Amino acid sequence: MGVQLKSRAEIAAMREAGRVVATILAALRDATRPGVTTGDLDDLAAEMIRKAGVKSAFKGYAPGGRKPFPGVICASINEEIVHGIPSKRRKLRDGDIIGLDFGIIQDGWFGDSAVTVAVGEVPEETARLVRVTKEALDLGIAQARPGNRIYDIGAAIQAHVEAHGYAVVRDFVGHGVGRRLHEEPQVPNYGPGGQGMRIKPGMVLAIEPMVNVGTWQVEELDDDWTAVTADGKLSAHFEHTIAVTEDGPVVLTLP
Repeated sequence: MGVQLKSRAEIAAMREAGRVVATILAALRDATRPGVTTGDLDDLAAEMIRKAGVKSAFKGYAPGGRKPFPGVICASINEEIVHGIPSKRRKLRDGDIIGLDFGIIQDGWFGDSAVTVAVGEVPEETARLVRVTKEALDLGIAQARPGNRIYDIGAAIQAHVEAHGYAVVRDFVGHGVGRRLHEEPQVPNYGPGGQGMRIKPGMVLAIEPMVNVGTWQVEELDDDWTAVTADGKLSAHFEHTIAVTEDGPVVLTLP
């Protein structure tokens, strides 16, 4: 299936889904502190999903024959890049960072977003990684304009990340979003710019740089989901769902 361009009314419906995602992610950020387990955070998100009358985008998701994902959030700590499985046995410690990836379905439309949160006090170098990754997301979003090409997004992300001495993960990329969690096109977080399909109004994209302190290479744990850095060094992850309009990108996953 090719790229599904959305109408203004469809984008407005996705904006409502995005607001729910943003509200719940903000609550998860506020609840993230030393001593809390990733299972506690998953329970909080599940309860907020229930109260909002929406559905989890992640729980039970099983692409490509994987085991169904057991949580409503992905909770990825320190060297875990993405897809960390929440657990009551996994307690957060002062100085950790945790990537919280979260999505919902509202009236058939998906919203998807992620944030990396510092747990308590973290070293300046750790804070710098988180800051640069968020900046890279913002720079990538700015390139999601009509007439640009898909790889312009990744080229902007990669240039910023590598200028700060970090590496962009290649094994996972952003994606279209709509009636399905993952639609066309794929949105790489690396260049070269000036290549790939033209960006058009009506595209809705999840842009999500994953940035590592060391190598960009990835390994997967035996749980069939959790991706970690191959060298055991830290990783950060940010994501927004954005709509491309005639006037440029509009972030849908904001409060």
